[in-house]
Amino acid sequence: MLTLASLSLRLGVSGCRGGRRSIATVVSGNKTSRLVRERLALEVERMRSRFSGFRPALVVLQVGDRDDSNLYISSKLKAAAQIGIDARHVRLPSSATQDEVLQNILSVNENPFVHGLIVQLPLDSVNPMDSELITNAVSPDKDVDGLSCINAGKLSRGDLKNCFIPCTPNGCMELIRQTGVSVAGKHAVVIGRSKIVGAPMHDLLLWNHATVTSCHSKTTDLPEQVGRADILVVGAGRAEMVRGDWVKEGAVVIDCGINHVPDETKASGKRVVGDVHYASANERAGFITPVPGGVGPMTVAMLMENTVLSAQRFLLKNPAGR
Repeated sequence: MLTLASLSLRLGVSGCRGGRRSIATVVSGNKTSRLVRERLALEVERMRSRFSGFRPALVVLQVGDRDDSNLYISSKLKAAAQIGIDARHVRLPSSATQDEVLQNILSVNENPFVHGLIVQLPLDSVNPMDSELITNAVSPDKDVDGLSCINAGKLSRGDLKNCFIPCTPNGCMELIRQTGVSVAGKHAVVIGRSKIVGAPMHDLLLWNHATVTSCHSKTTDLPEQVGRADILVVGAGRAEMVRGDWVKEGAVVIDCGINHVPDETKASGKRVVGDVHYASANERAGFITPVPGGVGPMTVAMLMENTVLSAQRFLLKNPAGR
């Protein structure tokens, strides 16, 4: 099989030209997510054929009306429709109370015809909300975002087969697999320790047999740590903070950042960049993800994968499909 890695070797992108490294191979999240969606669509069609029209079902619960949340939800609903997932958007007003949000979650938890539930964050409410309490109220069996303490605990213990893996780290792992580079035995560095990206990314790499270093705002020797990384995953939330000369030659660089910086050449007056300085890192890395078009599309694709997985687990327990 011709992998990206073998293709890069044939093209010489991992070698040198005139004593200087060639440009890194771009690992496209757009292309990879399309392959994932096509595979999931076939799996959903098989379920429908075998179980009399059965379809995986997903509920997206939103509080308020943030523009960025609306955009993210729209992309999720569109992906679900393409795959054949029955996705429903439940929007509560910003005046909703925490108890009302919890009651809605409980209602979905108890609905056997719904296989996945995500609560869109951040919660846009005028009332006090405990995001941790609300996230943990989602049934672990329907927590397709993988953010509840139950699923996080299973991941941290290495019980990957019996939990839902958070979508962004899961998408990063899929992109790493696309390079053909084996994670086992590699030195991986993760920048950032958020519950959504950094912490679960550390656990995923660890249980896939990498030696993992976690870096964060208190790390004093960040360039030195980055320079050791065979695999570098960055989710720090700071525009272009990782410079190209920090990066180890030939490294796999996965950039989870989405930042807006001023750009007078754009109609909007700004452009999107990652947490890695792409132009300079591109000259040293072996593989690199673009921003946009890298990790972002994979996050949505992995949400769809978790929803299909949840439906498959439901069918194992309920062979009649109901």
